[in-house]
Amino acid sequence: MKLSAREDIEAPLERVYEAVTDFDGFEKQMLRRGIDVTRDDTLPSHEPGARWQARFTWRGRPHDMSAELVSIDSGQGYAIESRSGGVICLGVVDLVALSKARTRLFVSLDVRPTTFSARLLVQSLKLAKGSIDRRFKARVSELAQSMT
Repeated sequence: MKLSAREDIEAPLERVYEAVTDFDGFEKQMLRRGIDVTRDDTLPSHEPGARWQARFTWRGRPHDMSAELVSIDSGQGYAIESRSGGVICLGVVDLVALSKARTRLFVSLDVRPTTFSARLLVQSLKLAKGSIDRRFKARVSELAQSMT
């Protein structure tokens, strides 16, 4: 299942890049929402191979998730792969400078099941794709608004 959103931001590329690569800030946001996040300190958070572990409650059950920064291109974006309970999710953030003071943010998620139970979960998510898509786009829009 794929989700994607595109937002044009009235800010220079450098400022938007700093905001979308503020991994420490994202960790703090998750902690405020009750998600226990720890970063593997063997690599800096801005280098490929940086890893995070998260523990959260969803639908009344605890879940563990691991995430790894797969690639990062200075000033262009990055890709993070996460795994949780038979589901692999590849998140990609791309930035394009439209002008000196305007940047296009493109965020996409590709969710793939690896087990039968995960396949059932993803299939049920596909049934609600319209509402999930709207919520995803609203979140990306909120992120874009916070950068202006």
